Parts: sequence; C-alpha cells; structure tokens
Amino acid sequence: MKTERRKSKTKILITFLIVFICLFIIFYVLIGIYKENKIKLKETEKAEVQVERTANEEEVKEKVNIQSTYSGYEVSAKLVIPKINLETYILKEYSKQAMDLSPTKFWGPDANEIGNFCITGHNYKKDNMFYDLINLSIGDEFELLDNKNGKYTYTIYDIYKVKPENTASLNQETNGKRIVTLITCVNYSNTRLIIKAVEKGNS
Repeated sequence: MKTERRKSKTKILITFLIVFICLFIIFYVLIGIYKENKIKLKETEKAEVQVERTANEEEVKEKVNIQSTYSGYEVSAKLVIPKINLETYILKEYSKQAMDLSPTKFWGPDANEIGNFCITGHNYKKDNMFYDLINLSIGDEFELLDNKNGKYTYTIYDIYKVKPENTASLNQETNGKRIVTLITCVNYSNTRLIIKAVEKGNS
C-alpha cells in the first residue's frame, strides 16, 4: 500500500512539474510575442510620424511661391540671409548684364537639389548684392527658396579666400548632400570670397 501511495504521489508530482514547465514555456513565449509586437508597434508609430512629417514638409514646400522673373530675367531662386538683412533673387542667366542687376547661378544643379549650387554676385554696396557677405561666420544660417523644390535652410561650414583662377569650390562631389556656395570678389577683385553651406541637419 505504501509503495502504491508513493508511486501515486510521484505521478502527481511529475504531472505537476510537467504542467508547471508547460505553463512556464507558454508564459515565456507570450512574453516574447508581446515584446516583438511592442517593437513593431513602435516602429509603425515612428514610420507614421515620419510620413506625417514628410507630408507636412511637402505641404510647406507647395506654399513657396517666388516671382519667376526679375527685371526681365528668369529667376532661379530667392536667397534670404537674416544676419546681414539680405533678400535677393538669384537669376538663372550668368552674364555681365544679369550680374549687374542681381546675383546669378554660376554652376551646378538647380536650386535646392542634390549637388553644389554655386551663386556668384558682385560686392556692390546695394541692398540686393553681396557687399556684406564678408560679415558672415561659420554656423550662420540662410534660406534658399525656389518654386520647384520649396524652401531649405543651410548652415555655413567653411569660409575662405582664393585666387580668381582657383575653381575648386565648384566641385560637384557632395556625397549626396545639398550644398550652396556663395562667391563674391574682395580685395579689389584680386581675390574671391568663398562661403560654403550645407543643408541644415545634414552636415
């Protein structure tokens, strides 16, 4: 009798252990599924926020509407540099006549596209010219607006001077970044002031 009772107790104990182990495994699996679903939910929410943010940015870009011509010349973009109170149109045509009116596109892709958008302008002491570029510093920001791509903010990361024959600043290897290069004359046209800026947040 005692032997049978012991066997019965052993069976009950084994059964209990098996049930406990099964429940533990089920619990562990459920915890894993919960954590995995939580991660997926966070990724989904993050993706939705990014899509919403992108949509909002696109909406803002659609509202950009600058005039298409200036003094009879086609406009490429509008440049706004708050630090020096400069708002000026960038003309598409690079010529002596155009440059006498406003800064012009000198080299590179269209405004606000991947690549190095190079702008040249005289340092005449006029409201829409590059006279005060010399007062800019690394870290200063400016905006470039165009009707195709919208509005982008750029941060200045390099300022230097070169001889007129030095064209290294026009290089188009930007590693997929949007770069803007501002160029003007200094030192009685014997030297070029080069100001390099990269799309904000993409340095």
